[in-house]
Amino acid sequence: MSHTPQSGRATPLHFRDIVSCHLSPWHFHCHSGPLSPTETAHEIHGHDHTLTHAKHVGEHVLNVLSQQVHDVMRHYKSEKESEAHRIFRESAGHKPKGVLPQTVNPDEETVPGIKHPGSTGVIYCSDRAMANGFSYASSHEWANLGQGAPEVGQIPDAPPRPTVVELPTDSLEYAPTTGVKALREAVANLYNVTYRQGKKSQYTFENVCIVPGGRAGLSRVAAVIGDVYCSYQIPDYTAYDQVLSAFKRLVPVPTALEHENEYRMDLKQIRKDIRIQGLEVIIASNPRNPTGQVIQNSELQDLITLSHETSTTVILDEFYSWYIYPEDEADFGKSVSSASFIEDVNEDSVVIVDGLTKNWRLPGWRVCWVIGPKNLVTALSQSGSFLDGGANHPLQLAAIPLLDPKRVEIERLALQKHFKHKRDHVLKRLENMGLKVDIPPQATFYIWLNLEHLPAPINNGLTFFEELLKEKTIVIPGIFFDINPAHRRNLFNSPCHHFVRLSFGPPLEDLDKGLDAIGRVLRKAKKDGMNAFGHSYKKSVDGTFTPKFV
Repeated sequence: MSHTPQSGRATPLHFRDIVSCHLSPWHFHCHSGPLSPTETAHEIHGHDHTLTHAKHVGEHVLNVLSQQVHDVMRHYKSEKESEAHRIFRESAGHKPKGVLPQTVNPDEETVPGIKHPGSTGVIYCSDRAMANGFSYASSHEWANLGQGAPEVGQIPDAPPRPTVVELPTDSLEYAPTTGVKALREAVANLYNVTYRQGKKSQYTFENVCIVPGGRAGLSRVAAVIGDVYCSYQIPDYTAYDQVLSAFKRLVPVPTALEHENEYRMDLKQIRKDIRIQGLEVIIASNPRNPTGQVIQNSELQDLITLSHETSTTVILDEFYSWYIYPEDEADFGKSVSSASFIEDVNEDSVVIVDGLTKNWRLPGWRVCWVIGPKNLVTALSQSGSFLDGGANHPLQLAAIPLLDPKRVEIERLALQKHFKHKRDHVLKRLENMGLKVDIPPQATFYIWLNLEHLPAPINNGLTFFEELLKEKTIVIPGIFFDINPAHRRNLFNSPCHHFVRLSFGPPLEDLDKGLDAIGRVLRKAKKDGMNAFGHSYKKSVDGTFTPKFV
């Protein structure tokens, strides 16, 4: 009764699964319940030992076992059998590639020559939430633990939030594609003061390019990279998948992890891939989205040294560089950046992408930057001229005083203490619900939550996500962080399939609202069993439900 996972059929069914549906540690049982030997003996020996009665008892046992087999098989879902997965595959741009025969999806093939790239996780999840009644006008009714954004209001001991933006006449003109010179100088100065004191080589404005958001920065960089093999990690930031898919000159190559459960870079494997496969570019987030891990100190220095020794370009997304949670009180206020270990800012091929979005908690401003050698910035100016045209001019001017090193020092310390408190609060509540996080985040504001020990079908990210939508709560299924540019992988084979990413970026009251919703789902599962899960998901705002899988 077994089939290979590649076939999209059921996974192997073992006898121990048939005779008992007891799933530790949650103690869920099949609806009919296993028939114990004592009950069977009592039923047989408590009546006349006639052949006819024995036949009835035998039929009863077979019926019970048959029902248990049916219940267990419901727990082993393939993509076709899972309603949550079918909804995902039917969404424009998410059909598996390389699967024949190809069929026409009217949602994505109505305009000749147009191909949908597929949504990033947050966009897909927001669309699904809207189909379930979410709107930004009534967002206070929901707990959004999916959006990759920090709370933007005032937090304890932080400088006042900006409330006014001046609009001098000159700011109504286009800004240069490399950005306002004064802001570029402010960025260079901040990095020199924070990470390069005492070093001979210093950043200048010529090493800085201002871009309208982190994705725009990544896109500009990708647009100027030649025909190369580009290394990436799994899991990592969802937009890397689209970047690696859109810029066809980049040939994506996954790099193994040194300790898979710790999500750390394996520098020995990367060095080997450089030598054997000819890797020329490495792209990664550090601190790491979504796992909340970070490489720093000697480990980060080794990565930068590897880049220098092998003439390999390293692109580091450092948007969470302030979100570090030390155990020692004396270490609060510190941040992490590869800029600390670069020898020559114009010779070392290290590219840093960062901005106001996360650290300054100003995601709506879309003011970010790329830092690297001067000749890279010249190229980024050219790619920006046809990709995005440049960042918002007035907000670039408004950002300049926010980069004053003394103000930044206060802001960074307040942020770390506030977000560490939220992290610890969320981890404690999850543990009280029986959801212990395998590897607590050392950085970022994300928790990479493994659902594998939960009973099916809520032990995979897509179904767990859909069930939480019914409770007005948004999380991000782990599959969106499985960088899979060819889009051929069966979702059930993804190493991220059993995970969701929870954000503790929102205010504490919103976090508690979402955690309460998770608690309701778990209590419902314990009380009512699993028959209520895995079906009846709204597909559109008109209230249409998908049929229950039978």
